[in-house]
Amino acid sequence: MRVGRHEVAFSNPDKVFFPERALTKGDLVSYYLDLADCVLPHLRGRPFHMQRFPNGVDGEYFHQKRVPAKHPDYVGEAPVSFPSGHSTVFAVISNAAALAWVVNLGCIELHTWPTRQPEIELPDYLLIDLDPSADGQWPHVREIALVVREVMDELGLAPFPKTSGATGLHILAPIKPELSFPDVRRFAKALAEEVERRVGDQRVATTAWRVADRMGVFVDYGQNARDHTIACAYSVRPTPDARVSAPLEWGEVATVEPEAFTVETMRERVARIGDPTRGMWRRAVSLRPRFAKLGLPPP
Repeated sequence: MRVGRHEVAFSNPDKVFFPERALTKGDLVSYYLDLADCVLPHLRGRPFHMQRFPNGVDGEYFHQKRVPAKHPDYVGEAPVSFPSGHSTVFAVISNAAALAWVVNLGCIELHTWPTRQPEIELPDYLLIDLDPSADGQWPHVREIALVVREVMDELGLAPFPKTSGATGLHILAPIKPELSFPDVRRFAKALAEEVERRVGDQRVATTAWRVADRMGVFVDYGQNARDHTIACAYSVRPTPDARVSAPLEWGEVATVEPEAFTVETMRERVARIGDPTRGMWRRAVSLRPRFAKLGLPPP
């Protein structure tokens, strides 16, 4: 198929990827290409971690960090070295043709690093991941998200919420890529602890690191670490209902239900309300002057 200026080889478009919804691989590609203008700002320049489902959500899957040796020239590369001494070359998905190509490989989800070339050691967003530790905690997730917004607003950050597409909710704040992963994580930890303090009940919100110690929703700051990835905005998740990690307007958060956002509903939503993340990456601020506001020594 032709995507922009490129011819993209595509196989088995009629293969069923989501049996419960009778959605095919071709439906998945169509979804991503229809929303490419919304998706690509969250992908460009980032190391892309491939999680491949060659036979759809009911089949086996595997992880692949290294981009296949034979890949089109419209797919970028990001060489990365690890403390172990190993290295690899990640794919970089910066255009619609590359997006179609990686979905053709069975990548239902779009997993990316929190960094971009050329500064792949310096995160360009801070993430708080609200992760329920038990069933029935979604109302608490929504309440805590509003507290996270309050704290981020006071710090002069620009918070952007989205459903994770699984069980939780992500809140991203774009930052200037100038601090290391440990410094960003240290800031995120202090921010999460302030949220926990304001909520005031560890049965509702907790930063306890040991799973056994958690009762409430985990205010997770640990995703701000090297080689950790998240499903980016508009990413489909490998759920039976083809759920999507959906960007939200803040006015929706108090009543949002994550099952409302799927491959079958997102086009109409974007046509109706637009892209809540539009202009997000122009809102990046420096974290450096904000450490003191959380009682932290400077980076």
